[in-house]
Amino acid sequence: MAKRWRIHSHDPACVAALQRAAGVPAVIAELLICRGLTDPARAQSFLDPKLSALHDPELLPGCRAAAERLHAALAAKRRIVVYGDYDVDGMTGTAILWLCLRLLGGEVRYYVPHRIDEGYGLNCDAVRTLAGEGAQLIVTVDCGITSIAETGVAAELGVELIITDHHEPPAQLPNASVIVHPRLPGENSPFGGLSGSGVAMKLAWAICQQASGAKRVSPRMREFLLQAVGLASLGTVADVVPLVDENRVLVRHGLESLANAPTLGLATLMEVAKIAPKRHPDGKLRLDAEDVAFQLAPRLNAAGRLGQPQLAVELLVTERPDRARELAEYIDGLNATRQTLERSIQLAAAKQAQESFDPAEDAALVLAEYGWHPGVIGIVAGRLAERFHRPVVLISWDKSSTRPGIGSARSIPGFNLHAALQACSEHLLSHGGHAAAAGLKIAEDRLALFRTAFCAVAEREIALEQRVAELFIDVEAPLSVFTLQTVHQMERLAPFGHGNFRPLLCATGATLAGPPKTLGNSGHHLAMMLSQHGVTLRAVAFGCGDRREELTALDGPLDVAFRPVINHYRGRQSVELHLVDWRPTAS
Repeated sequence: MAKRWRIHSHDPACVAALQRAAGVPAVIAELLICRGLTDPARAQSFLDPKLSALHDPELLPGCRAAAERLHAALAAKRRIVVYGDYDVDGMTGTAILWLCLRLLGGEVRYYVPHRIDEGYGLNCDAVRTLAGEGAQLIVTVDCGITSIAETGVAAELGVELIITDHHEPPAQLPNASVIVHPRLPGENSPFGGLSGSGVAMKLAWAICQQASGAKRVSPRMREFLLQAVGLASLGTVADVVPLVDENRVLVRHGLESLANAPTLGLATLMEVAKIAPKRHPDGKLRLDAEDVAFQLAPRLNAAGRLGQPQLAVELLVTERPDRARELAEYIDGLNATRQTLERSIQLAAAKQAQESFDPAEDAALVLAEYGWHPGVIGIVAGRLAERFHRPVVLISWDKSSTRPGIGSARSIPGFNLHAALQACSEHLLSHGGHAAAAGLKIAEDRLALFRTAFCAVAEREIALEQRVAELFIDVEAPLSVFTLQTVHQMERLAPFGHGNFRPLLCATGATLAGPPKTLGNSGHHLAMMLSQHGVTLRAVAFGCGDRREELTALDGPLDVAFRPVINHYRGRQSVELHLVDWRPTAS
């Protein structure tokens, strides 16, 4: 579907002033200005974030009290269970706290619920089982803030409960011993955007300070905490929280930790998956956030999506090389299975959408089918939401009809999924999530009513002009700007992700220097050479293999929107453009 381009306009005087003061090329100054950084000192701090800029863990609401209780539990030799979520954020946070408590001599185990059989977060049956197995204290990771009933069950069984979470707090909070949350009502926190693993890292830091009896921890604990920053960066990127403020610091240094001092299991998984760190402009070896988001995190997530999250946590914490290799290869295989399932569901869902969707009339998509894997439909819903620029709900019916349908929904900017599902809740058995992503359960006989109600909410809330996807382009510049040196300078704006996207630029009047070619065994991607004013650069359009004929048929120059990257191949570096969109140049 065609996109509307919004190209940022720049004041030449403001650009020139920042360029001189910060000592950066004009295009870098323009990119900094797009991020609201017009002050040279703030710009330099952004380009070189210091680990010391992380806020003291005592400033995180509940953190000090939780650290004191956990330290006391360690001293009393109480049996502790770390109860995590089944996504990468929950897995990495679980690993951080388990490793911390084990480092300090604790009797500790971890528990991660089954995505389909148990669902998200604490559940009463699991609390009863853990209590029956001797658990005396449960500390949650990335879940628990809405667990009113589960907190009551824990109290009845004499199990102390500490909740660490980052999801939206409800009006009524659970009655836990301590709640650690960056946006706890009535509390002040210097930064409210931490992920679940970020919260876990802060708590581990505070526990180490308790054990040390000082702000400065022992060398052994410092080594662990640097590794914990790496794990937290993995969870932070995977959970798509904004990479600003403290998250930016955490991820920048965490990506360095993942490259240089990963846990044994992560190092083995990166080897199996052929994920290699890169040398950055500052000379340091790091992973890129995209390496995490598109290669490392999906592999760990596959274990959770396919019902085996415990194995992913075990991989993160194991100290046995043979077990690390076994787990890494198995999880890599699970990811291949996940990809196969995803492709199959995407083909079927896209076919349904093309048969039923009218872009001029429909404000949302609700699709359902028997046998779609519930752990994968969220990925496909996200891809369809991006493709059609509409909220999408995908529902998997149980083939035996013994269970309710499980749905996963993804939104577009400006449409609050959580509020929309709440408005349709009379047709649902349950639902949860947030503005951008949500899950639900539904009976088969309620589908038609739910679809009508959900689409009506979308029709009311999404104006016609909002149904056209927009590209917000930072800078318009000729291809001659994108030298290796300048693109290296752009990499200083990393880590890239939600809240700090990789720069999107455009050039006008480019031409194809030869026909585009498909890439990959399935021909899913396009590669081409683009020329403008005597400069020719390689460009790749991911997921656009089916648009080859459309692109070839265009007669005349093109405007292209792209993200410049450094391509590393056999020890050589070159500039490559990752195409996002194109259109005929206006005459």
